[in-house]
Amino acid sequence: MHGPATSRGVVAFLEEALALWGQRQKIRLVRADSGFFDDALLSFLEQRSLAYIIVARMTRWVKREAERIVQWQELDADYAVGEFQLKLHGWAKVRRFIVIRERQRESRASVGRKLIHVPGYTFRIFATNRDDAPELIWRDYNRRADMENRIAELKHDLGIDHFCLKQFHATEAAFRTILLLFNLLAEFQRAAGLPSYREPATIRTQILTCGAILGRSARRIVVHLGESWGRLKTRNPLLASILDWQIPTSPKFSPLLRC
Repeated sequence: MHGPATSRGVVAFLEEALALWGQRQKIRLVRADSGFFDDALLSFLEQRSLAYIIVARMTRWVKREAERIVQWQELDADYAVGEFQLKLHGWAKVRRFIVIRERQRESRASVGRKLIHVPGYTFRIFATNRDDAPELIWRDYNRRADMENRIAELKHDLGIDHFCLKQFHATEAAFRTILLLFNLLAEFQRAAGLPSYREPATIRTQILTCGAILGRSARRIVVHLGESWGRLKTRNPLLASILDWQIPTSPKFSPLLRC
């Protein structure tokens, strides 16, 4: 999704996410597409001293500055990098922009956008607060968190693109429910202590698919798992980890300390 609406509420979301994250580990970099190219978000990240690389929206003023670049650093026969500084309307400060210029070829589709006054090339532009060389900024963005694979899992493993109901809000509810399920599966993996990430379809076939009967033992509710599940003993530590899991909650839901 692209456009200004994508960034709506992102600052509030990040405030809560960062509060939950706490001091577990330093966040090295925030990467986002052009839907999050927004002064409010950039200012928030700068106030938190968080490094970012965000795809710039191709506004008239951004394209004009890219067309004015004279000094290009050739990376190879097809790619070159440049940069400029720009303060857009409504912004409080000047920011750095990295430009990637790619030569158009018949054998390969170019990712960027064309500029009318610079034929034969496509361009990608990034806003960043890092001071690394332009080519390092570009390469770092291209390693963005394996997100395309996660989107593919939502589509192919959980069928998120197959829900088109009569009412818009019904479709939205189905979409959000699947996103919740995806997040629960990710949390399940952390709670179970799985050594490596597993796709939803793998979790379903290797862990969740099992014949079972809900019953009682004395006054306790128990789940009787079928022995044909396979290697049940190796899964006992997994089940024990889940039972010992401490559920994290948002700070705003934590009870206030009373004196």
